[in-house]
This record gives sequence, C-alpha cells and structure tokens, in this order.
Amino acid sequence: MAWVNLTSIEQLDEIKNANGFSLIFKHSTRCSISMMAKKNFEFDWDVIPSETKLYFLDLISYRDISNQVAEIFQVAHQSPQILLIKNGECVLESSHSDISAEEVAEVIAA
Repeated sequence: MAWVNLTSIEQLDEIKNANGFSLIFKHSTRCSISMMAKKNFEFDWDVIPSETKLYFLDLISYRDISNQVAEIFQVAHQSPQILLIKNGECVLESSHSDISAEEVAEVIAA
C-alpha cells in the first residue's frame, strides 16, 4: 500500500464524492506520538483492502486542509487522527493510541 499525499481542497471534494472507502491519516511531523501511531499503522496496514485509498495529511504544512477536514466530516480536530470515509460520510474516527489498521479493516468488512 502507499500513501496519497493530501495537499489540496480539491482532493477533499474527491474523497467526499467517492464511492466506497477512503482513509485520511492526519499527522503532525512535530509530534513523537504521531510518529509512533503512523509507524504502528503502517506496520499493520496490509489488513486493509487494497482498493481503499489512503490519504496522508501533514497538518503542519496543510493546516487549512486539516481545518476543512474537521468541518466537512464533522469531527473535532485531533493529532494524530484517522478518519475512515464511506460514500462521503465519516464512519470511523480514531486518534492517538486508538488508531488501528485492524479496526479499519473490521469496519470495512462489516
């Protein structure tokens, strides 16, 4: 699997309008907890179906996009944070040590 860098508002529109599942990983490059959550997620991400698009948001560099994510998907900002989007709606939101590739895979499989 590979990350798609989330760097534009237009990509948020694509995620909102996509059929199926997309995942956004909001990451702070200045935070050791965020680095650990990302590493743990990537270690296990092979359990997630390969057709799931995985978006990586560097929220330090793209604060405006991070703010739009919170507004569009009606979630409180956290870092690190994952949002699993299905057909334009956030169906799973997790942050910090609750971030789990296995949980994402379970929600997709349900």
